[in-house]
Amino acid sequence: VPLQASGGGLVQSGGSLRLSCTLSGLPLNDYKIGWFRQAPGKEREGVSCISTRDGNPYYTDSVKGRFTFSRDNAKNTVYLQMNSLKPEDTGVYYCATDVLCLSQSNMKVFGFWGQGTLVTVSS
Repeated sequence: VPLQASGGGLVQSGGSLRLSCTLSGLPLNDYKIGWFRQAPGKEREGVSCISTRDGNPYYTDSVKGRFTFSRDNAKNTVYLQMNSLKPEDTGVYYCATDVLCLSQSNMKVFGFWGQGTLVTVSS
């Protein structure tokens, strides 16, 4: 799988993690990447993506002000900086390509999914 998320782990509430998404063998800049997560027993949801319209980042309401989407094209890597983590942020985090990013609640994947990384936030 050429796309892979990493950087997850166990952290206490209030802590931080930085997730990375790397794409092997292909220029990441050619793809619209988004971040998604799936909490235990819940459906997968969009977390953050770059707006298809204006290039600004969208964040789902529950992570606004705490998470930051960034990319380093030289390293072919996209990041999700997660601060002030809460137990409800626990889940498997995925990155995906070719994300149609229309709003913080409307993120659709037309490309492929990478392997996820588990984030566990303890209270």
